[in-house]
Amino acid sequence: MQHEERLRIWIEQGNVNISQLFFHHYKSLGIQDVDAMLIMHMTAYKSAGNHFPTPTDFASRMSLTENEVSAILQRLMQHGLLQIGQSEDANGVLHESFSLQPLWDRLIDQIAIAANEAEKASRKNEEGEIFSLFEQEFGRFLSPMECESIAMWFDEDGHSVEIIRAALKEAVLAQKLSLRYIDRILFEWKKKNVKTLSDVERQTKSFRTVGIRPPQQQQKTVSVKRVPFYNWLEERE
Repeated sequence: MQHEERLRIWIEQGNVNISQLFFHHYKSLGIQDVDAMLIMHMTAYKSAGNHFPTPTDFASRMSLTENEVSAILQRLMQHGLLQIGQSEDANGVLHESFSLQPLWDRLIDQIAIAANEAEKASRKNEEGEIFSLFEQEFGRFLSPMECESIAMWFDEDGHSVEIIRAALKEAVLAQKLSLRYIDRILFEWKKKNVKTLSDVERQTKSFRTVGIRPPQQQQKTVSVKRVPFYNWLEERE
């Protein structure tokens, strides 16, 4: 058979597309390799218009007996991954078909769980880096009470890693390295609904520009302006 003829037949028969996510996660769903292969054949049959292939059909394509195919189909249904549905055609004749929708639903849930766990792990790593950053700026190890205070910023106050890092930076710039000072910064930011780094920039910029006077026209000497830092420990109305 010529190459062009083979290509034409291949195109006419079409391709069977199964998401890469299925191959990444089917093991975690308790699906065995032979089950996954049968699912691929089921999808191929459906693409060809056969929505309810028999064990004989599967056995003709796989190195399995009809009884082994039946056992796999039963296992998939018992695990809630496969359903048999019925539909009625225009002549009122009922037709049965396999549905893999339960499998795809379970796969979506599994992906969401995996993504959530990955996000939690990433957040834990970032939180761990915050403790190291505090020790680096303080030039010493944190005490257990200090570690507990920082943990409370995450767990009870709901501050993000970025906001806590920005508060630490504000304390470093103001040369007021203490947890009490940083806690006050976070308290004020939470009260003013500061949640993003853009909010932080706007908030701190408004404080640092206060008190800067325009240059005197009569002043001949050049002086360097000092940018005041807001004292977060001062009570404000």
